[in-house]
Amino acid sequence: MRQACDNVRPYMKLLIRNLARTTTEPELLALFTAFGHVQACDLVMDKSSGLSKGFGFVEIPKAGDAKAAMKAINGKIVDGNKLRVKKAESITKK
Repeated sequence: MRQACDNVRPYMKLLIRNLARTTTEPELLALFTAFGHVQACDLVMDKSSGLSKGFGFVEIPKAGDAKAAMKAINGKIVDGNKLRVKKAESITKK
């Protein structure tokens, strides 16, 4: 019998790409809270300009809520841009 890995997280982290540079973190959060509780929401900003880099991450505790949000929001037009949403890949350090 296989045991769960120690690094398994209790939430699903989603990557949201192709965000308009004008989309704000509260707007991104509002898109996903319609599908359930959001544990974290981070819009990635350019340090030198202070402007959005056009992508962000959302963490949703329940996998079912995350999958429903991913299905509904992927391909949706927001602020003139067609969003791309997928499960964020974890990076393992060697």
